[in-house]
Amino acid sequence: MKAVIANFRMSRHRQYDNQMVIRVDSVDSKEKASKLVGKQVVWKTSGDKEIKGRVSSAHGNSGAVRVLFETGMPGQAVGAQVSIK
Repeated sequence: MKAVIANFRMSRHRQYDNQMVIRVDSVDSKEKASKLVGKQVVWKTSGDKEIKGRVSSAHGNSGAVRVLFETGMPGQAVGAQVSIK
């Protein structure tokens, strides 16, 4: 399943580098997003490196999900495609 990284998870004064908000193409409600909790997410770099993460929860009412990655994500990841397995 294809998805796009929307942004880092942020609060008023802090940016969480290993947590990203992701928009999934075929998901448009909070109920559908909650079914993805626990699935694995993989972001591939141009140098054939993979950073893996897991869907932790739904984010908002429009079907976005929060993903916890194993390491901090670079800024170049925003707007990039990821795959959900």
